[in-house]
Amino acid sequence: MSKDDLRTCKSLLDKVRNFNYEYYLDFGYISTEPHRQLLLGYLWYIFLGVGCLSLPLCTNVHVKFIDNLFTSVSAVSTTGLTTVDVSSVYTFWGQLIVLILIQLGGIGYMTMSSYVMFLLTKHFTEIKKGVLNAEFATPGGLQIHSLVKSIINFTFFFEAVGAIVLYYFFAKQGIAQPVWAAIFHSVSAFCTAGFSTFPDNLMQFSTNWGVNIVIMILSYAGAMGFIVITDIWKKITVRGYRITFTTKNICLVTILLTIWGTVHLFCIEPSLRIYDNPDRFLISLFQTVSALTTVGYNTVNLGLFVQITLLTLTVIMYFGASPSGTGGGLKSTTITATIAFVKCKLGQRRDVYISGHRLPTFRVDNALTTFVLYTTILFFGSYILTAVEPGNEYMKYLFESASALGTVGLSTGITPALTSAGKTVLIVLMYIGRVGVLTIGFSMMKRMEKRTEIKNVARKEEFSLQDDDLAV
Repeated sequence: MSKDDLRTCKSLLDKVRNFNYEYYLDFGYISTEPHRQLLLGYLWYIFLGVGCLSLPLCTNVHVKFIDNLFTSVSAVSTTGLTTVDVSSVYTFWGQLIVLILIQLGGIGYMTMSSYVMFLLTKHFTEIKKGVLNAEFATPGGLQIHSLVKSIINFTFFFEAVGAIVLYYFFAKQGIAQPVWAAIFHSVSAFCTAGFSTFPDNLMQFSTNWGVNIVIMILSYAGAMGFIVITDIWKKITVRGYRITFTTKNICLVTILLTIWGTVHLFCIEPSLRIYDNPDRFLISLFQTVSALTTVGYNTVNLGLFVQITLLTLTVIMYFGASPSGTGGGLKSTTITATIAFVKCKLGQRRDVYISGHRLPTFRVDNALTTFVLYTTILFFGSYILTAVEPGNEYMKYLFESASALGTVGLSTGITPALTSAGKTVLIVLMYIGRVGVLTIGFSMMKRMEKRTEIKNVARKEEFSLQDDDLAV
């Protein structure tokens, strides 16, 4: 090889090494404000999804723009609410687009692009580190690049194993295209999306213990997240390992809510009494896990549930999953921190403690802020949804709003019948639920601060001019 060839190769390598991967992986927008980067990043995913779903090869029939937008937002936010039947309206390519959006939304906006960038350049920029820290809570001592790689490996491992096991059960039951159905439902379950390629969701498997157990394991793994699952695994396999305080709280809240929901559905819900006790227990457990992990699958018709059961599931959806997982909701740690704050203040204690552990002030502040914002958004969302829809069944609209904001996907069956205004309300709630209420809050505060600064500068200039005029 001549010297000129070596220089050409070196020049090409330099161009590859210095190529601005971050610019293209982030759709041409890079902001130094992490929360704004998250907001616009998910919007890009949504718009790309709408564009792809609108292609003729992706649909079997004409689909309105609002319905394609609703499906795209629901997939990216890993909610699972749908205004159309995904199994019949969308072709294989349309379903594939939905699955890709679910995967991207479940892993997280920055996680996948950061993983690709790390493979290409072997480093993260400071902007990406900031956005990743804003996207999910990073435990102390764990480096971002290690966390990102571990999350990707953890995700694909569970999805692959889940797909293999689901294929066995689907093929055994004679399901058409069992390979595609297994892959789709495994990814959807782990990402707590709740989308299904079956017209009745999972109602045909209501008493199939194998399918139910696999879906519940995938849902718990996705909702609890890599950090918690790893912590529990180390406790089981490593002698003398001490489980973290955060994991203990998450597991305690998860177990208590699972028991409460299961007991309520088993003992109180009248529509489940047609099943024998083992099957009724399975259905009760599955629907509780579905609401708690925010996976959003249903094995029975929720439209038949009485109001007290809908309220119970609404509260469970409101509490939601765990931080750093794929699930939504208020999060278990936020609830425990808020309860601990109230308890300590009633006891006239200055600091906030949980089981003898003092919570840092910034953690308590974040929990209280999230609690207030989340509750306020849920109230106004359900209020507006009730106002724009012709019906007057507030409990069902509250249930639907909690399902959208918590990115759950459970529905009493009213979603397809909503007006365009009602669908828009749910779209906004799903988007807020995915990016997080704190992200929305911080972004709004940033804009308000900038406007305040501009006004203050204008006032100072105005006052200085007035002073000059007076001096003259």
